[in-house]
Amino acid sequence: MDDIPLDEVDRSILHQLQLNARQTDTEIAEKVDVTSTTVRNRLDKLEDAGVIRGYHPEINYEQAGYPLHVMFVCTVNPNELESVTEQTLDVRGVVTTRDLLGGERNVHIEVVAGTVSEVEEIRNELANLSMTINSSEIISETQVQSWDHFYPRTGPDADQDDDTDDGSVTDQR
Repeated sequence: MDDIPLDEVDRSILHQLQLNARQTDTEIAEKVDVTSTTVRNRLDKLEDAGVIRGYHPEINYEQAGYPLHVMFVCTVNPNELESVTEQTLDVRGVVTTRDLLGGERNVHIEVVAGTVSEVEEIRNELANLSMTINSSEIISETQVQSWDHFYPRTGPDADQDDDTDDGSVTDQR
């Protein structure tokens, strides 16, 4: 996949994975109209190229016994960003770390915990990692959707990626 753009089959496979990553190769193949061997080969290539970085369940933390879902907004020296954000993943309760471009408020850390005292412990551990915690907010709900550019595209401009896409879907299999 090095420097080769994704083709329609790749996009369709990615779209199917976003809809349901637990589908079998055969189920995806039927929807994409290719063989299951083609799907497996494409998935292997997409994984090897780093396009697909993993398969993760979407967890309802409250139902799993962790009712506190908190987002810490932090500032880290850009020269230490990579090192510090890697260290945050070792803190018990941290589920996601996002590095943002920019100087201030450049790291968002999502944590889950069962009690307020656990959140305080996590906060203290994070504060000891050379970062400033600017704010913390309780997350009540997260909504995720498939990115619409992976929908199968047809028509004369199907191979063009431009900024004029109105988001409409012309063909779904």
